[in-house]
Amino acid sequence: MANDDSEYERPTRREYVKFGGAIVGGGLLAGCTGGEGSTTTQTTTEPTEATAGETTTAGDDSYSVTMAPMGEVAFESVPETIFTRLTHLAGMAFALGRGEDVNAMHAPDYYDALWNQYTPRLPGVELDWSGLYSSWNASKEKLYDLDSDVHLADPASVLALEEWNADDIEEIREQISPWFGNHFSNRHLEPPEEYADSYEYYTLWEMFEKVARVFRATDRYEALASIHEDVLERIESDLPSERPSVVMGGFSEPTSPYVYNVDTPGFLTAHVRPLRPVDAFGDAVTSGSKVDMEALLEADPDVILSFGGMHPETDMEEVRTTLENDSVGGQLTAVQDGRVYAQGARYQGPIVNLFQLEMTAKQLYPDVFGEWPTYVEGAYPEIPEDERFFDRQRVANVIDGDF
Repeated sequence: MANDDSEYERPTRREYVKFGGAIVGGGLLAGCTGGEGSTTTQTTTEPTEATAGETTTAGDDSYSVTMAPMGEVAFESVPETIFTRLTHLAGMAFALGRGEDVNAMHAPDYYDALWNQYTPRLPGVELDWSGLYSSWNASKEKLYDLDSDVHLADPASVLALEEWNADDIEEIREQISPWFGNHFSNRHLEPPEEYADSYEYYTLWEMFEKVARVFRATDRYEALASIHEDVLERIESDLPSERPSVVMGGFSEPTSPYVYNVDTPGFLTAHVRPLRPVDAFGDAVTSGSKVDMEALLEADPDVILSFGGMHPETDMEEVRTTLENDSVGGQLTAVQDGRVYAQGARYQGPIVNLFQLEMTAKQLYPDVFGEWPTYVEGAYPEIPEDERFFDRQRVANVIDGDF
């Protein structure tokens, strides 16, 4: 071991995270954090002026960001390497120009292929998530191996994994780096009881704002949020009063799909709910249920939205043909009218959300927002410039930091 005593005089980044997290972040479990409205400080120095919701300390570069269920989370510097589990958070890193710094995610090869159905429409933007560690059932040992600067993952959802306990969650926070994520805002589900008192639900874009603060990239967030607001305003101003009935689901097995409600709260419906369609099943089917053709015919939707339909390994022509040739499926209004549409991902980040708002608006209201091209395979279709909901180059510039 080196005899340089200065090694022990200056805390390492990991030591800082351990110290700062203990003082500023507190414990992660319910009853250990101050929650969204709490105010704690790391030192006795006066806070400097910072972005709303973010605390900095005079005399150094440290700062903290608050989000449930973690509470106030301290950072010594902007994280460089990023662990994620789910693609809504990986997609936020991508939107902030940090997609290549992600070192883990759920089903990386699948989502790399799916996200790269959108990047061809963003000039100069590239993304490669292939071959990353698949982190749905992340092991503690692998997190040590990755040694990430931040874990963009909800500790409550990790705790729900069979091999994890509260001590493991705390150990990773103290010994490696903070957790920063929110999972159960997906459908406003109940978190594990350890987090029940500290949990809050956020929209996709509210969560994105907080993630942007972690990376000191609020300017990129604000630029993209402005585009998102313009998209929502366009939808709201032209939305017709007559609404189609919709079934949204996974149709990898076309005659026995898993279906998801289109009107439930949470970020999984962030691309559909603003368009206010009628859920064809209503309260008759729980979101995530598997249904047969008879149940689908009883609901008889005007439109069918097929998640994962834009993935390169999904054959949308086969999905449509299978439904058409089925003795029951062929009777469906959506099938007879040719309104079985491909969609992307439920766990969407901000960029995919912009595309899917445009896509879904055209699929549900073609007479108002322009026809959606019949999609069989390949990248997100080229849309005539005057029918686009947002400027592709402008979005690309924000991702690249040139805006």
